[in-house]
Amino acid sequence: MDAPAEAGFCPRCGARLHRRHPDSIQRSWALGVAAAVCFVPANVLPVMVTDAFGSSKPDTILGGVVFLYGSGSWPLALIVLVASFMIPLGKLLSLGWLLIAIRRGIRGGERQRMRLHRIVRAVGPWSMLDVFVATFTVALVQLDPLMSVEPGLGVLFFAAVVVLTMLAADSLDPRLLWDRNEIEPCHV
Repeated sequence: MDAPAEAGFCPRCGARLHRRHPDSIQRSWALGVAAAVCFVPANVLPVMVTDAFGSSKPDTILGGVVFLYGSGSWPLALIVLVASFMIPLGKLLSLGWLLIAIRRGIRGGERQRMRLHRIVRAVGPWSMLDVFVATFTVALVQLDPLMSVEPGLGVLFFAAVVVLTMLAADSLDPRLLWDRNEIEPCHV
């Protein structure tokens, strides 16, 4: 179906009509794959390096979860695990599922996939809360020469994962979720 030359209005409800996002699937795949690539160093590299009394200790996200659980703060460990590991991973898997469903023209479950897309888009900005907490902690804990906290390279990759998944979800045209066995028209 060709896009109209100009955006118009719905004759039934009067809402403004929008054109389809050009190259929506390709952009979403590219951004999603880039986010998946950044997800690995975000969880392998340290997000914070703590210097206390002359000894330096790097902490990864999962290392922090293990430390919190081991120290008896299991509710905090659970929050960090869910917010910093499971939600970003869930967003990546959800985006992958949505893109595969669109590409393969899977029928049925359009409402659930649309709801999933809305959830991924709504959760996206809240994922930056972890980066904010890490930055806030680094700014607060500067008790030189006794103790200091430096940001690790992992926090940059984590921020990249959050931003790239947000861009991937925004690039995905949700109308494609309702199309049946139609591949997005090429825009040259």
